[in-house]
Amino acid sequence: MTDKTIMLILKVCISVGIVLILLGIYFHNFSPTIEEMGVNGIIISAVCIAIGMILSLPTKMYLTFLLVKRESDNKQKP
Repeated sequence: MTDKTIMLILKVCISVGIVLILLGIYFHNFSPTIEEMGVNGIIISAVCIAIGMILSLPTKMYLTFLLVKRESDNKQKP
């Protein structure tokens, strides 16, 4: 895979992760259906937030490493 393809996949993962985090926050704070479900509703909102964190945080670190590597490679070339 090329760097552009990897970066596109990582950006999509970050976007999906952020959307899941926001969805979990919406479920937890504003959704009456989730509130009526009780403990199961809390678990659903927590799972959305957890999966969103899993998708967004490591990809940000990897994407930062790729960008730093690309910048250092560009500086080394005359």
